[in-house]
Amino acid sequence: MELKILTKRFGLPNSTSIETYLAHEGYQGLQKTLKEFTPDQVIDEVKKSALRGRGGAGFPTGLKWSFVPKQSPKPKYVVCNADESEPGTCKDRPLMEYDPHQLVEGMAIAGYALGSKRGYIYIRGEYMYIVPILEKAIDEARAKGYLGKNICGSDFEFDLFVHPGAGAYICGEETALLNSLEGLRGHPRIKPPFPAVAGLYGCPTVVNNVETFTAVPHIIMKGGDWYRGLGTEKSGGSKMFSVSGHVNKPGNYEVPMGYPLMQLINEECGGVWKGRKLKAVIPGGSSVYIMTAQECENATLDYEGMVKAGSSVGSGGVIVMDETTDIFETTYNLIHFYNHESCGWCTPCREGTDWLHKLFKKIHRGEGTTEDLRMIERLCPNIEGRSHCPLGEAAVWPITSAMKKFPEDFRRRVREVEPVAAD
Repeated sequence: MELKILTKRFGLPNSTSIETYLAHEGYQGLQKTLKEFTPDQVIDEVKKSALRGRGGAGFPTGLKWSFVPKQSPKPKYVVCNADESEPGTCKDRPLMEYDPHQLVEGMAIAGYALGSKRGYIYIRGEYMYIVPILEKAIDEARAKGYLGKNICGSDFEFDLFVHPGAGAYICGEETALLNSLEGLRGHPRIKPPFPAVAGLYGCPTVVNNVETFTAVPHIIMKGGDWYRGLGTEKSGGSKMFSVSGHVNKPGNYEVPMGYPLMQLINEECGGVWKGRKLKAVIPGGSSVYIMTAQECENATLDYEGMVKAGSSVGSGGVIVMDETTDIFETTYNLIHFYNHESCGWCTPCREGTDWLHKLFKKIHRGEGTTEDLRMIERLCPNIEGRSHCPLGEAAVWPITSAMKKFPEDFRRRVREVEPVAAD
């Protein structure tokens, strides 16, 4: 059962224009906010909705907003993380490409709730063609009085700016993004302090994903209870999933949180292609645990349900693999990506991903042994939990879960040797 909430204006003629947006409930959430809500009431409504961050971490959005100190004398900033770079994930792109005003409105409401006067959309460099779409929407909103000073006749002031990145996966991590936005190298910061207290330019900052902000106008219009009711008690609303790989109808699908994974694959996506059997699924972008076909059978697409099934919702990139897939090869492809995208700041990630990539490359050439597999198993725990940011975990989790759940795809690639004795 596909929902049409965030995607309801997709396909309308001139869907990116403010005229189309206004003709289909556009900016009514912002107007209602300014007329009926105090900033604290907006945050309470978002808390009530059980909206959780759609970028991957799944942290409760309203709770995150409440961490911003109200009495801080410093400026406050609202930042949109549009650096969608997770392999398998492409759902933020259409939200910006086909309905940019929804994002503008969501960020303006967040600005009101947080006492912010300025926001930034940090968009990945590969989405450069979307930058003019966003900038046009911002100009239109400003011309109609939905951005700038005295918004909708009130004393609320808020403006938006677009900042393209340069194609660095690490800048999807919120503190690396803030460094890049300040003109520094995209290296993650040590936390704490967290951005809510000391973010952009050392000021209180909220960083949320594109999909997270686009849900906010709907929450304000119809209420937090309504939004929570669409999903589960702890994972409210709908969620967009980017389904790719071996299915008959790949694409982006908006479904309620808690939707059965196999129903998404079999009903919405037309099942596994070519009449083949399902072998594995990566359900939340490449950095989550891979799942076997058996684990997928009763899995539901909500944060608690996916953890119970042995993985995570992540960023919503569902990668489907049929029975012909070699899991060693798919994992080798992923470690190549993470090794390339490591920022090099910390030793465990910089050296560890390089070692892992070299070992996988050796096995790929047909020169690997069981001792190489044991070395990979020893390396992974020395990266996980020891890197400066979550990229270390993102690199390791696909490997450890693949080797555990599909050992035959690794063992048949190597020559058996006796373990090396410790000194």
